[in-house]
Amino acid sequence: MHEQLQKDEGWRIWWKLTRPHTLTASFAPVFLGTMIALRDGHFHTGLFIAMLIASLLIQSATNMFNEYYDFKLGLDNEKSIGIGGTIVRNGIQPKTVLQLALAFYAIAFFIGIYIIVQTSWWLAIVGIVSMAIGYFYTGGPFPIAYTPFGEVVSGFVMGMLLVLISYFIQTGEVTTDAILLSVPSMFLVANIMLANNIRDILQDTKGGRKTMAILIGRENAVRVYATLFALSYIWVIALVLSQHVTPWALIVLLTIPKPLKAVRTFKQSENPLEVMPAMKNTGVTNTLFATSLGLALLIQFALS
Repeated sequence: MHEQLQKDEGWRIWWKLTRPHTLTASFAPVFLGTMIALRDGHFHTGLFIAMLIASLLIQSATNMFNEYYDFKLGLDNEKSIGIGGTIVRNGIQPKTVLQLALAFYAIAFFIGIYIIVQTSWWLAIVGIVSMAIGYFYTGGPFPIAYTPFGEVVSGFVMGMLLVLISYFIQTGEVTTDAILLSVPSMFLVANIMLANNIRDILQDTKGGRKTMAILIGRENAVRVYATLFALSYIWVIALVLSQHVTPWALIVLLTIPKPLKAVRTFKQSENPLEVMPAMKNTGVTNTLFATSLGLALLIQFALS
């Protein structure tokens, strides 16, 4: 049996519930936003750690809401790919998953209060909206993830907005450079969602979802997926040429083999199990890209 379909024991049940391969969508933007702030001469360790933990908690809770509501709607079963499998394979009660998600939200809420007290009360509005989006992404009467707007929302909130919030809590402002540097993160986080939807296109169609991948077709969805990867690298090159960042930022080009492998995998197979390496490479690309760009900004700061 493929490891994705195996029952788990002990801590693995709860670890897989968080869908760890998606957590880079939280870590990478927070790291990048903080490194942009550091380049501009601002860094507060406590705020960085608090923002990182809160973001990981919200992302994990969002994944749990996904697990809970997909089960309630009958979209998940013991053969489903890419899920934690906590309910359908490991027998955990659905209400336990929901309660754990709400507990994670509660912890993130209190961490958010610390961040707000240290920075600005305006962040309370942003935080509440972000947490609401996390819930309504798969919860509520009209889940965002079941519409063609899943990639747009996840890319903007988890990609761009997380970078800008991480920058704001360090500096107290949002600059044009910070916005420009957050754009590749938006593309890459959107691609994590798009990769999931391309893999699940058959199952989602049967479940009545109307994702972008379903509406435009698998072949076109893979083209969009490849284009978003390409735009991420082209954007950084453009920032270097326009002198918004130093040529050190071009070290992100070293990460290109990962997205190339991911795109190739999707073109070679439509089998959900066989495209799992593409899912991994999508997440790894997001992590390596943001880390490389962040390190480039760190080098720029150190040499200035």
